[in-house]
Amino acid sequence: MPAPQGRVRHHVGQEDRLICATLPTMYANIVVGTDGSDTAKIAVQHAMALAQAGGGTLHIVHAYQNVSLGIAAMAAGSGGPTVDLDRLNSGLQENGQSVIDAVLADAAAGGVSAKAHIVQSEPADALLTVAEEVGADLLVVGNRGMSGAKRFVLGSVPNRISHHCPCNLLIVHTTGN
Repeated sequence: MPAPQGRVRHHVGQEDRLICATLPTMYANIVVGTDGSDTAKIAVQHAMALAQAGGGTLHIVHAYQNVSLGIAAMAAGSGGPTVDLDRLNSGLQENGQSVIDAVLADAAAGGVSAKAHIVQSEPADALLTVAEEVGADLLVVGNRGMSGAKRFVLGSVPNRISHHCPCNLLIVHTTGN
């Protein structure tokens, strides 16, 4: 991707000259994940501001996991309601698309180049895969997401990403503390 052209003021003594210079793109490809939550929106806003300031492309990732027949059978066997798996899984994809569409609209309104990636995978794996595929310069995640026992069993998304990230990583403080 060619670097954007910029204008730089250069002062020589009393003289002020405007010269054109090629300014490097700070981050050409920025990857950020979102599930539509308030904390994810904070990370997305940071990523969008960086893409806007540096003229980079924002790659927005939404990860989801289909409900398997085995999970549905276990739920039904323990007294849970029966569900239409195709309809449920289709709804997960549609939800992901609406989350992505909202971020794409915000990016367009801010003049930010953005691309959508809806990935059927664990969030950390989806972010790492997209970062590798697009040759990301920066991956942006929030510091909070999962909580409770699930976090300790699976590990937090930022923690997993920090150990395997193929590029620079920004962990945004997304809590009110």
